[in-house]
Amino acid sequence: MPVQIVQPGEEEGVRQVAVKAFLGYFGHYHAYSRLDRAACDKIYTSWAVRSCLSREVADDVLVANRGDNIVGFISLKLNNNEEGEGRLFAVSPEVQGQGISRSLMVQAMEWFLSRGARRMIISTQITNIGVQKVWVRLGLEPAYAYHTFHKWFDQS
Repeated sequence: MPVQIVQPGEEEGVRQVAVKAFLGYFGHYHAYSRLDRAACDKIYTSWAVRSCLSREVADDVLVANRGDNIVGFISLKLNNNEEGEGRLFAVSPEVQGQGISRSLMVQAMEWFLSRGARRMIISTQITNIGVQKVWVRLGLEPAYAYHTFHKWFDQS
């Protein structure tokens, strides 16, 4: 699977993957019934596009291509000289299970190594078992989990 750094003008392809991959995704934002579901989906899409456009959000974005279409992406950020982070990661639902996640992860690890980082971190929802299996098979291991609690102050 060809994986390369996103090129100027390919933001729309990344956006399209994010729209499909995060539609109804039960993530951090979707866990709260008071938040609009469509707005929660758009958060991930906005994040994906901003990752392509702003070095403050991501140092680079890798994309997986099938023909002329982007079918997956991972945004990358060097946290310091030794640690890199995969910040946002998605594969189009219609091509999941075909090794694209693995290809993106291998290239992400090589990207970090080429910049001197010796450690990569990445996170997902604890219920996202499929992607965790890909990561563990590549040598990553779960290190910790977080619980996020929200308090709505307008309730008694």
